[in-house]
Amino acid sequence: MLKLLILFFLLIVSPTVLAYIGPGAGISVVGSLLGILGTIVLAVGAILFWPIRKMIKRKKQVKLATSGENTSGGN
Repeated sequence: MLKLLILFFLLIVSPTVLAYIGPGAGISVVGSLLGILGTIVLAVGAILFWPIRKMIKRKKQVKLATSGENTSGGN
């Protein structure tokens, strides 16, 4: 607990750091973050869409099977 308190105190009283991050580095960070977030969104979307796609495929198969039986006519 004492180490955590000392670390917190040192972070509060530390002097201001004057560092410059150029626009190229900032754009690289933003691009990387957007890439990671996009990948996560696509992965979650694919996982959530999988059961819906299976259901649509199953309905199409049932519809084709029932329409094939009804159009045979009995000739």
